[in-house]
Amino acid sequence: MEKIAMIGVGYVGLVSGTGLADFGNEVICADIDEEKIKKLKNDVLPIYEPGLLELVQKNVKQGRLSFTTDLEYAIKNSRVIFSAVPTPSAANGEVDLSYVFNVVDNMADVIDSYKIIVTKSTVAVGTGDKIKERLLSRGVPEDMFDIVSNPEFLREGSAVGDFMRPDRVVLGTSSEKALNIMKDIYKSLYLIETPIVATDVRTAEMIKYASNAFLATKISFINEVANVCEKVGANVQMVAKAMGLDGRISPKFLHAGPGYGGSCFPKDTLAFTKIAEQVGMEATIVKAVIDVNHRQKIRIVKKLLNFVPKLKGKTIGLLGLAFKPN
Repeated sequence: MEKIAMIGVGYVGLVSGTGLADFGNEVICADIDEEKIKKLKNDVLPIYEPGLLELVQKNVKQGRLSFTTDLEYAIKNSRVIFSAVPTPSAANGEVDLSYVFNVVDNMADVIDSYKIIVTKSTVAVGTGDKIKERLLSRGVPEDMFDIVSNPEFLREGSAVGDFMRPDRVVLGTSSEKALNIMKDIYKSLYLIETPIVATDVRTAEMIKYASNAFLATKISFINEVANVCEKVGANVQMVAKAMGLDGRISPKFLHAGPGYGGSCFPKDTLAFTKIAEQVGMEATIVKAVIDVNHRQKIRIVKKLLNFVPKLKGKTIGLLGLAFKPN
């Protein structure tokens, strides 16, 4: 059993912290939002995710999961500290890391024994190096901590299953000691033979962006196919079904529609292009994916105008406001 602090109890932090507790670890979930923590202590979750409430209640009852607003307490009483704070898009499209660095500064002030600092949030490539530099500049000895990148791959609506039965676990670190401790944290997954991808920090950070950019690419691709199908009289659903039967392609994310949305794909595809720009490259394919996704929404409005040329003053009904049913 490992003692873990999960800093940030939003979507990623709550699901991950609860899942790690269910793996047999002792997890303290910490957040500065007093109202959120108060509600969590009373079994009121800030998000809805099928099966999550029951998992929270189970692990709280069994003494493996607790909630607090005291970040110092959580850090001091844990050897492994996960950062799961928000990383929104900045005005220029890059990732805003201010919340991440605030957590690092809080840690620097209270680290008094060896800690493994794990980034769970989606961060720009090179963030792990910046975290290390920040801790060293604030006087934390290099032998007192190790850095790990452990990106999340949760889908809204199926996050509990995604965490408990993942396709893979990515662990990026240069420390053999930290790697072995992290593997031990996830040892419950050995029973279902989950692949553990052990790599360096920068590669782990890039894996998350590359994965999301590729999935977004599949969505924009099938939408472009759908638009051509509409013009030539082909059935895009049958096209997608036949494509998906090819083992090299798979049917997942081949569903034509208004384009991708949610909290990850728009942010991560844009951030990917910015990462490329910073090293003098142009992410041509990902930029096209973003462009197709934007045009898909405009296309829907244009189709509506073809049916109802004068929309002004009309009442428009929207069937479903969420980007997923659950």
